[in-house]
Amino acid sequence: MDEKQPQSGSRQRIDKWLFFARVAKSRSLAQERVAAGHVSVNGQKIRQVSHLVKPGDRLEISMPERDLVLVVKLPGDRRGPYEEAKLLYDDLTPPKEKAPFTPAAPGVRAPGAGRPTKKERRALADLRGEPDWSAD
Repeated sequence: MDEKQPQSGSRQRIDKWLFFARVAKSRSLAQERVAAGHVSVNGQKIRQVSHLVKPGDRLEISMPERDLVLVVKLPGDRRGPYEEAKLLYDDLTPPKEKAPFTPAAPGVRAPGAGRPTKKERRALADLRGEPDWSAD
């Protein structure tokens, strides 16, 4: 067996695993996220980027837009496409609750804003779904 290939059941650094699983865009960003305390392994916050994860570990990752809950299935051996990366974990993230629909306020311009520019008028027409008569 190759030395570079991880064995099943082997451990891997958390920063490398986050990078291979496509949770972070780069290893340095993964290291920053771990060092800032945004990652918990099995309910315990970690700040050491060299912390080793193994299959079965539960990761809770706080992201700016959402919180992820992942269970490690396999260690990664490279950063491949998404289809390959999603085989490394089970996603237990609860579904995002939909915000109730509230209709937007009627189009009111700020006082002193003046007439809309041509660009703003075209954007409003696109928003309303009006046909573009100048495209003849």
